Amino acid sequence: MASPHRQAGRTACFAGQVPAASGVRGTWPGCHGGGCCGDQVVAASGAKRRGAGGRARPSAPQHPALAHGRHGVGRPGGVWRTFQRDPEFGPDGRGGDALPELLHGQPPVLPIQGSSAHRTSAHPQRLLYHQWARQERFYEEFPINLKTGEANLTQIYLQEALEFIQRQQAAHRPFFLYWAVDATHAPVYASKPFLGTSQRGRYGDAIRELDDSVGRILRLLRDLSIAENTFVFFTSDNGAALISAPRQGGSNGPFLCGKQTTFEGGMREPAIVWWPGHIPAGQVSHQLGSIMDLFTTSLSLAGLEPPRDRAIDGLDLLPAMLQGRLTDRPIFYYRGNTLMAVTLGQYKAHFWTWTNSWEEFKQGIDFCPGQNVSGVTTHSQEEHTKLPLIFHLGRDPGERFPLSVASIEYLDALRRITPVVQQHQEALVPGQPQLNVCNRAVMNWAPPGCEKLGKCLTPPESVPEKCSWPH
Repeated sequence: MASPHRQAGRTACFAGQVPAASGVRGTWPGCHGGGCCGDQVVAASGAKRRGAGGRARPSAPQHPALAHGRHGVGRPGGVWRTFQRDPEFGPDGRGGDALPELLHGQPPVLPIQGSSAHRTSAHPQRLLYHQWARQERFYEEFPINLKTGEANLTQIYLQEALEFIQRQQAAHRPFFLYWAVDATHAPVYASKPFLGTSQRGRYGDAIRELDDSVGRILRLLRDLSIAENTFVFFTSDNGAALISAPRQGGSNGPFLCGKQTTFEGGMREPAIVWWPGHIPAGQVSHQLGSIMDLFTTSLSLAGLEPPRDRAIDGLDLLPAMLQGRLTDRPIFYYRGNTLMAVTLGQYKAHFWTWTNSWEEFKQGIDFCPGQNVSGVTTHSQEEHTKLPLIFHLGRDPGERFPLSVASIEYLDALRRITPVVQQHQEALVPGQPQLNVCNRAVMNWAPPGCEKLGKCLTPPESVPEKCSWPH
């Protein structure tokens, strides 16, 4: 993972770059699920990286479906709704097009987010465009019952995915499907057939429905006889959100803390690859990977080279998956625009430690419940750039016992890590920040089509202000 925040992490997936390079460095500030100022910005990158001669390379649009602009079509689904495409109004409801030139042939994206299914005066409803049938519906038609946890959103997401695959197969077209359900994100929900079926409560019910849905997608691929020609990658965008656990969240097992932090509990996720006939079942790889690698791997699958006009941080994972070839590479952990930590081999060095502020912690907001590690899980932003905290993740995956700075092991690890970090920081030219200015007036108060449905809301006065970054 590139960031413990879902927007920054998913942007890294679509860009193949660390958050500091893409310009999307955290969650939408102050938006908390309703969406503020970010819906239309992620497709553009202001990132440049110096070439060998020290000159900056030009920026370019980014998307993992670059390959599919030439070879097929792409369709994200579920919570990630940034690349909405409407032929009349554009992705931001005001005209224009935030999508790369190479994607002009792809069908529209389904811009839905389950955790936004509440219409309030503070958070307006988004309009759902189903452009094949030209249907326009609001999220209030897909409610989450906060008392019982019942919602049919996962089934809606699933049906969209199944129908999309069937359409592309019928047309004999390659496709790219990004299916990101959010039933396990508070408020946790499940459809009626799955409610009450798990010993893990409502969260377990949501997991069971997710498992069943993935199974139905894989079953359809087999039924259509395209399983051996379809690469499926299952992962998450960050660690479990312990702030809402255990009733509304998962567990990070032995790893420290959870979502929002750059400890292993916030950054380490499962990854499962399914490609019958190419990757044997039950195979385990020890390749250190990041969600950024999906960008480069997707291009490789399509037989394309990564863009050469900017540096790409993602690694092509196919050699590791298909041939067992491991690549020793660093993983840089960002929180906002700050390089918090780096992993190289079995060693992880923290240059800054921080969970959340004392103010939030005293209000009951705890990203590391029951996991206080003195000098590590700090509630003030503690700098360790001169003598980083270094852990051996093989012996200490919970990051509880930093190596002694006087030990030979510490000095050897530091000697390996220091030049890698220096090279990264010297080469990086930060992208233009995409989330620095927030304005509630630009939210979807009156999206196109709301007039004829009688669903328009009056936007507030336009007051641009510097975004708040509480985490």
